[in-house]
Amino acid sequence: MKMRHLLIAAAGIAVGVTGVTEAKRAYADDLFFPVMVYRTGAYAPSGIPQANGVRDFLEMLNKRDGGIQGNKLVSEECETKYNTKIGVECYEKMKNKHGGAMFINPNSTGLTYQLIPKASVDQIPILSSGYGRTAAADGRVFKWIFNFPSTYWSQASAFVNYVGQEVGGLDKLSGQHIAHVYHNSAYGKEANPTLEALSKKYGFKFTGLAVDHPGQEQKATWLQIRRKKPDWVFMSGWGVMNQVAIKEANSIGYPMDKFVGNWWSGSDADVIPAGDGSIGYKSTAMHAPGTNTQAHKDILKYVYNGDLAKAKENAFGEVLYNRMVNTYTFATEAVRDAVKAAGGKRPSGEQVRNAFENLKMTKERMAARGIAGFSWPLNVSCKNHEGDSPGIFVQQWDGKNWKLISDFIPAMNDVVRPMVEKAAAAYAKENKITPRSC
Repeated sequence: MKMRHLLIAAAGIAVGVTGVTEAKRAYADDLFFPVMVYRTGAYAPSGIPQANGVRDFLEMLNKRDGGIQGNKLVSEECETKYNTKIGVECYEKMKNKHGGAMFINPNSTGLTYQLIPKASVDQIPILSSGYGRTAAADGRVFKWIFNFPSTYWSQASAFVNYVGQEVGGLDKLSGQHIAHVYHNSAYGKEANPTLEALSKKYGFKFTGLAVDHPGQEQKATWLQIRRKKPDWVFMSGWGVMNQVAIKEANSIGYPMDKFVGNWWSGSDADVIPAGDGSIGYKSTAMHAPGTNTQAHKDILKYVYNGDLAKAKENAFGEVLYNRMVNTYTFATEAVRDAVKAAGGKRPSGEQVRNAFENLKMTKERMAARGIAGFSWPLNVSCKNHEGDSPGIFVQQWDGKNWKLISDFIPAMNDVVRPMVEKAAAAYAKENKITPRSC
């Protein structure tokens, strides 16, 4: 009897080993992309287009190219409800699936802050593209964190650069009054240090006005705007906060062409609810609006079989959908470089990290990947995980569509980079990190 049990146990172990072997073989060369989404909750209007953009872009690569360098792409969504605690749970659940994540896009500044210490331990790169902790641009301290193609501090400085252009030069900023209406969170506060530093340098008055989550009650904020009469309003909002702000600004007669949201405050969901009252509203952007790129044409062809109406039902071409097309074009090109470095096989976390750190997106490479003219070239380095040419475009809502109204506007690197290095050094000291030599 004992022998029979032993034989059964042995057979079970054999089956188990075979099953594990087959499972490993099944994803031996698959490239896993966990996707943190918030299709539900207060921020769903902003989360859904992003989730659809990632899904469609990765599906297009599988159907058009067979994945990356012959490796199939596997993705899986995890619903975070834009809640940091739930997001951390998603990360822990997803990080080791399908042989391990290529990288993590937290899709939340709060979640990024929580994952930064985990990245080096788990050896999974974190890509917080245009959000997260700005100091992570210093790759000497934040080896596993990347925030290309631009950061909140660079964006804020480029916005001030834009205002300078509009008023006739940076020397004309003295005497101007800029208000910052911001989501009262780690995300919303990120731009404040830059705006404060630039107000001292250029002599403009700066006022910060916090709006509590989720941002549906802002009457007191806009009464202050009406009383203080700032020349410009910059907004770092998210979700329903943005459309409410635009409606409130319109209700007090604030000129829309002097109201500029950041790149998380300039989507279709932000302006359409305000109707004609949103006409003239502006926002910064890290890519062009619309569906004119080859990548969009390929998504329409391979994912929607040419059915434009169906594609539009899924937010095809909306700003935040496009945000993910841009982000994942850059990210998957880094993964492509890592696969090549791994001899065509699934790369290690260190190989992906190294590829992110050495990513070069020239105009020619962007054109080859179907996003010619969609964003600006990118050159990441060990020292600079933001890329060496941060900045913004400015777009404006005409009542039906977003239109680019500026050329590329560079960030003020002479101001921002020293701030980044100072903040990174403080983080390194606090966390007992020895910065790398680059």
